[in-house]
Amino acid sequence: MTIERRRVGQTGVKLTRLVLGCAPLAGLFMPVSGDEAAAALDAAWDVGVRAFDTAPHYGVGLSEERLGAALRAWPRDEVVVSSKVGRLLVSTDEDVDGIEGFFATPRRGRVLDYSRDGVRRSVEESCARLGTDHLDIALVHDPDDVFDIALREAIPALLELRDQGVVRAVGVGMNQVAMVERFVAEADLDCVLIAGRYSLLDASAAESLLPACAARGVAVLAAGVFKSGILADPRPGATYDYLPAPEALLARAEAIHVVCARHGVPIAAAALHYVLAHPAVTAAVVGSRSAAEVRENARHLATAVPDELFDELATHGLLAAPVVR
Repeated sequence: MTIERRRVGQTGVKLTRLVLGCAPLAGLFMPVSGDEAAAALDAAWDVGVRAFDTAPHYGVGLSEERLGAALRAWPRDEVVVSSKVGRLLVSTDEDVDGIEGFFATPRRGRVLDYSRDGVRRSVEESCARLGTDHLDIALVHDPDDVFDIALREAIPALLELRDQGVVRAVGVGMNQVAMVERFVAEADLDCVLIAGRYSLLDASAAESLLPACAARGVAVLAAGVFKSGILADPRPGATYDYLPAPEALLARAEAIHVVCARHGVPIAAAALHYVLAHPAVTAAVVGSRSAAEVRENARHLATAVPDELFDELATHGLLAAPVVR
């Protein structure tokens, strides 16, 4: 299977439209064995995914290490690797199982550090865990409480590394709209990763962030397109932004599912294509914890979703915002 690639801003980085989010491979919410993670990464390669998003935060380095093991078997120049800065990792003797939602991880802790030196160290250590000499994309990760430091130190440090060829594209990765808009307006970014804010159920990024990115030539990587589960399987007990879904949102997701079923389209396929239809969105970042999930998401990408399905959703007031093409 060949997956279309699109350029990240004005850089030479080209992403496949489907990016594998590697947090689940590091034990997010439940343990994942090394063999299971390796099988998921192999499946991603087999279905044509050539872009992978990771971070030191994910499994306190385990995600990067597992992706690095796969990278050794792949032509490096065919792969786009995105990682993040803002958390340095330190060894610890404490029991870390379950901390920040990751299980069966190495005994390491996280230290927040958005300083210039911390960012440079973070990139160096990520490259070591990944077994690579550069990051294709480096994102400032969740600087919600440190906007000034991130703008004054973290991003300039990444821009220096971009000039040196250690990083090829620079951006921020967050799950809120307002601060990402500030970064887009005030920093020299190539891309942003916005999590959970452009989907069938929450299109808050569409109002001003996506147009601002389009106007400035900033690529958008949209994550959380399934809203942590409800838009993949909207049954009772489904999660929304990693918490039990409120009844009103669950009812709305179930109504979307009914319309999708009438058109013979899985709700997850509709959710994915809704996001990718927006011209400002370069790629969708979709997490998977198994080879079966990777292959299922590739099938969703290959599924034809008729315009009539979205028209019907709009007629019933079930779209968070109109489809933008």
